[in-house]
Amino acid sequence: MSQPLTGKRVAILVTDGFEQAELTGPREALENAGARADIVAPKNGEVTGWNHTTPATKFHVDQTFDAIRIADYDAVLLPGGVVNSDTIRTEATAQRLVREAAQAGKPIAVICHGSWLLISAGLVNGRRMTSWPSLADDLRNAGAEWVDEPVVIDGGLISSRKPDDIPAFSSALIEALQSA
Repeated sequence: MSQPLTGKRVAILVTDGFEQAELTGPREALENAGARADIVAPKNGEVTGWNHTTPATKFHVDQTFDAIRIADYDAVLLPGGVVNSDTIRTEATAQRLVREAAQAGKPIAVICHGSWLLISAGLVNGRRMTSWPSLADDLRNAGAEWVDEPVVIDGGLISSRKPDDIPAFSSALIEALQSA
């Protein structure tokens, strides 16, 4: 099996309450393509994924927000989940990390409610994006053009709506990493 992403690293930024499939699906695709995908959270230990509104599996935290350098990663992945997304958007260090990734031109892949962090970090103005439909007003109010499509690529920003879109979302991220 070809592993076109060997040597590539992706930081998956989360807090407790992320939508589990939005982490596991893209992470598996990245790892199958040869990339290393680190779970990065505010503190060491574990974070809990959710299946919609029900807590699910606990995942080991590989790194903390304050311990990583975006320069050591090739891309950032932002899973959604209402609880995760509402919490992570207020984390100043997470905001700094996504701003640094954007300034460095690294791909940022965001799905579902994960766009809230990008809104809070001031990164969506003038961008074409998609998300879970309930975020459409938030994105528009922050200056983005919201569209209802499975995957939207605007420069290095890759956005998607929901778990059903994960295969196309993962493919778009892998393609972006191959070009990076």
